[in-house]
Amino acid sequence: MPMPAEDIIALIKAGIPDAEVEMEDLAGDNDHWKAVVTAESFRGKLRVKQHQMVYAALGEKMGGELHALALETRVPDA
Repeated sequence: MPMPAEDIIALIKAGIPDAEVEMEDLAGDNDHWKAVVTAESFRGKLRVKQHQMVYAALGEKMGGELHALALETRVPDA
């Protein structure tokens, strides 16, 4: 069952409160997403750690309801 963008955004923001999240439906099916997550809390962290923070926020949904997510993480411009 597809996972709506609003649900993905809510999970990410619950786990990373300062996150700004942009979603793109890659296949037009609400099942293959790209998320661009920008957060000050990423500053100074390696990209792998930033991605781990997002995956932790998604919890059990990743690999279940949400099985296709391209992820890009950023820190805000100074």
